[in-house]
Amino acid sequence: MTPMKFGMGQALTRVEDAPLIKGEGRFVSDLVPEGALVGYVLRSPYAFADFTIKDVSAARAMKGVKAIFTHADLEGVGLLPCLSQVPTKDDKPIVTPPWEVLCSKTVRHVGDGVAFIVADTLERARDAAEAIEIDYTPRDPAIDAVDALKPGAPLVWPDIAGNLAGEVVLGDKDATEKAFAKAARTVELTIVNNRLITNYMETRGCLVEYDAKAKSYTLTMGSQGSHGIQNTLATKIFTNIPKEKIRVITPDVGGGFGTKTFMFREYPLCMVAAQKLKKPVAWVQDRSDHFMNCSQGRDNVSTAIAAIDKRGKVLAVKVNTIADMGAYLSQYATFIPYVGALMLAGVYAIPAMYVHLKYAYTNTIPVDAYRGAGRPEAAYLIERLMDKIALDIGSTPAEVRRRNFIKPDQFPWKTPVGRTYDSGEFDGHMTRAMEVAKWDTIKDRVKAAKKLGKVRGIGMATYIEACGGGAPENAWLNLETDGTVTLKIGTQSNGQGHKTAYAQVASQYLDIPIERINVIQGDTALVPSGTGTGGSRSLPVGGAAVDVGARALVDIIKDLAAAEMEVGVGDVEVVGGQVRVVGTDKSISYEKVASLPGASDKLHAHGTWRPPEPTFPNGTHIAEVEIDPDTGATEIVAYTVVDDFGVTINPTLLAGQVHGGIVQGIGQALLERTVYDKETGQLITASFMDYAMPRADHVPNFHFETRNVPCVTNLLGIKGAGEAGTIGACPSIMNAMVDALNRAYGITHIDMPATPALVWQTIQDAKAAKAA
Repeated sequence: MTPMKFGMGQALTRVEDAPLIKGEGRFVSDLVPEGALVGYVLRSPYAFADFTIKDVSAARAMKGVKAIFTHADLEGVGLLPCLSQVPTKDDKPIVTPPWEVLCSKTVRHVGDGVAFIVADTLERARDAAEAIEIDYTPRDPAIDAVDALKPGAPLVWPDIAGNLAGEVVLGDKDATEKAFAKAARTVELTIVNNRLITNYMETRGCLVEYDAKAKSYTLTMGSQGSHGIQNTLATKIFTNIPKEKIRVITPDVGGGFGTKTFMFREYPLCMVAAQKLKKPVAWVQDRSDHFMNCSQGRDNVSTAIAAIDKRGKVLAVKVNTIADMGAYLSQYATFIPYVGALMLAGVYAIPAMYVHLKYAYTNTIPVDAYRGAGRPEAAYLIERLMDKIALDIGSTPAEVRRRNFIKPDQFPWKTPVGRTYDSGEFDGHMTRAMEVAKWDTIKDRVKAAKKLGKVRGIGMATYIEACGGGAPENAWLNLETDGTVTLKIGTQSNGQGHKTAYAQVASQYLDIPIERINVIQGDTALVPSGTGTGGSRSLPVGGAAVDVGARALVDIIKDLAAAEMEVGVGDVEVVGGQVRVVGTDKSISYEKVASLPGASDKLHAHGTWRPPEPTFPNGTHIAEVEIDPDTGATEIVAYTVVDDFGVTINPTLLAGQVHGGIVQGIGQALLERTVYDKETGQLITASFMDYAMPRADHVPNFHFETRNVPCVTNLLGIKGAGEAGTIGACPSIMNAMVDALNRAYGITHIDMPATPALVWQTIQDAKAAKAA
């Protein structure tokens, strides 16, 4: 591919940054018109309770209150859906209970919706909510997933025995057992993948305007895909409203990480209210409300047992995982642990595996996709297991990995749990990362730290993930009369820089500055279709569609220009926004081409791309940590990443994605933990006063580079990059933590988050055990 000034591979500055930096971004809360009514959800203070709404008349009569909706007022409104289906053990389907838009008689987690109040101000809506009389009869909740599956645990749903939603098995049980019978030894590890609250900068919001004459709705909302929201509303919740009568507009979005993909009760509630009251209705949540009712992430407990030979070669692995679903099945809830289980083999040539996955209901907020969506859980388990093997047999993390890596000449490689990898050079990026991180001289730095009273360690993760697959994406490109290009695509930027990246792909062929390519997303009335953004698919899939469409548009432009200049199409080339006869100074501008008679009907191109397989980005993360044993405080003193993303569109955007992902991994590894009171089900970590997020002083300088091997199955050779930083971060940091604690105290395991309190207590316990 010929390098272009504004094309692929160039580290161009983002075109979308200027308005955001100047405060000219347009987010949902900026677009609420004067006079719009305000919605407020009355939420349950109990984790599990039967309830009766005694009286709403007093609340309805309060000043400024326009309407109060309860379950009885939502006739014809469907349930909040779970859209994911997974192959299950013995073909017994996952049991999916009803998730009502407003609860009818029982609430099942703190924050469950009971009523929707609409008033002329938020303060008056809140006052009315407090005036509604409700009788609650609390029940004992089931909180922890492991405990919820035990005999005698309270049942979240009376007809779901043992709180077991369903089971999935993967791999070959017989082959795995045979391998275990031949093993020289086994290595076992149990880990907790802690539940996370999916914080992003901009909380969720929705504005609904109803056109009574057209009987149509316009929803303006932060989302990860306008068409997905439109489809779910029309096909699952309001089956009596034609899809074309629901327009969804997504303006600027301040982060999503998965959560803004899903359907939540506030969107249909605002639609019902706007239709009944014939006025715009807005709902914008505050941060406390976000903590209490947006989907949460992770929350798995897994045990992995590896059968190995005398040299540390893995012969087989057994995995048992319990995944907490919360009280209801959120949109892609069942798919997340399943897709994680498909990646449990990691980058290793493991001959046999058997995975048993159990889904559990608890009286907690539902769990769904969060940056990485199952793949961080898989990478964390297999990478911690590899380090445990090295520790148990007296080898090094690198030696164990090299002994088990899939080799470049073994691709395509099918794992024992069903994934087929197309490409990779795993030893190559690990070796390079170790060189950069100065792995061989860590002992010198350990000694230097010890003199200062600190404990130091180093850890790695050689991860792989699956992303950039699934449904096709489409792109539409038009050449306008002013020589600019309009590009429409159905993905949705949540801050990643889509306008820049897509414009670079198009400019690779059109050869015009990216500022002259206008990227339109996020409006179901302007963009014909779209799958949205998630699973790092925007550039691998959307970018490929843009590539196809841009090449098609260039062909149309060249055909028209060649005919106008009376030369053969093979004699012209595109250069700097003009079509030029090769080897001459004869040319015609894009503006002139667009103004030719009849050209406006022809200068439209469509590109589509359906990925045949996911892409498999991979890489090595190496973290070096220093621990103060007197306080348990941990500092990440160095961080190295060498990644394989196949092909790089924009190095600056790519580095930003990796850096941001690592910071989220730092949060999970060292800081973030969602805590519920086991007796009452109350969310204890319900604000930033109780739930720690990474700050600037938690983040080290990163060394990031790529060692790319093009993807064989992707049109552009790209491997998705949006989630990779998060996937590699947790295991590298926690392996470094264990290395430091093992060198100093013989500690072989610590769970996430390794908070100062936990680290300090773990050290004290190790000292006491040694003294005893």
